[in-house]
Amino acid sequence: MKELEVLAIVGPTASGKTALSIKLAKMLNGEVINGDSMQVYKGLDIGTAKITSAEMEGIPHHLLDIKQPDETFSVAEYQKLVRSKIGEIRAKGKLPILVGGTGLYVQSVLYDFNFSEERVDETVRNQYYEQLAALGPVAMHEKLKQIDPQSAASIHPNNTRRVVRALEIAEHTDTTKSAEPQNKGHEPMYRHLILGLDVEREVLYERINLRVDSMIAQGLVQEAKLLWDGNIRDTQAVQAIGYREIFSYFRDEISLEEAIEQIKKNSRRYAKRQLTYFRNKLPVEWIGPETSMSEILPIINNIKQESTL
Repeated sequence: MKELEVLAIVGPTASGKTALSIKLAKMLNGEVINGDSMQVYKGLDIGTAKITSAEMEGIPHHLLDIKQPDETFSVAEYQKLVRSKIGEIRAKGKLPILVGGTGLYVQSVLYDFNFSEERVDETVRNQYYEQLAALGPVAMHEKLKQIDPQSAASIHPNNTRRVVRALEIAEHTDTTKSAEPQNKGHEPMYRHLILGLDVEREVLYERINLRVDSMIAQGLVQEAKLLWDGNIRDTQAVQAIGYREIFSYFRDEISLEEAIEQIKKNSRRYAKRQLTYFRNKLPVEWIGPETSMSEILPIINNIKQESTL
């Protein structure tokens, strides 16, 4: 009888993924792998709602705090790291539980994605970030517009991480960022199940607003100030929602109150995009935040039983 090889738990920000993952890890002898693109960074704790040691309740967690905030990180690198970690966890006889809200990252692990960006040299990437620091995001976006207008049309100039990625692919590989989806497969790499938390929109938005207020109370501004004072300003890490708005406050572009409202608004928009991605790109088994373990476990067990038919 074939066993479930990987369990994934996805959903929008503030939907309750962390709490559910701990419950299931305890019941299924599992270990958790981070599926959030920004929780890989050290020092970005409050703003990314990173799980605390107390919240882990003794469950091993992997791929948290593996990068310095001035380092770059790609989905291709993530894919390699997670697949290796899945092998390690399974070798111990435990269930890998991939938990996060970054849809492409989760999808890249579970399916046979090939990334052209893997062929880009790290030195080249660093050169682009040096250009970004010298010229600014508008000039870099204009450069992308000249060589890959389709990608430029879909990427905001302030999303410097994606602008840089598109530039390096277009100028240093035999493809462009806009053509890259043709290289992405759809065949599953593991016998997996994806559980998704579906929260009523009004409830979710209220949760997001409350979470942002909690982050401010916990010291998000002070956490962002440490990064700002450490000259971590135009890096991939601080493009994350929460930090970029606070940085606008540090630049005297907006008030703190405006920054907080922007964090809430941008978080709500991000949650909407997350849900759209999961619904359109992944075969998710949707459950509600109040779904009991007695209802969830049969869904998981059914995956195992299907292999015997």
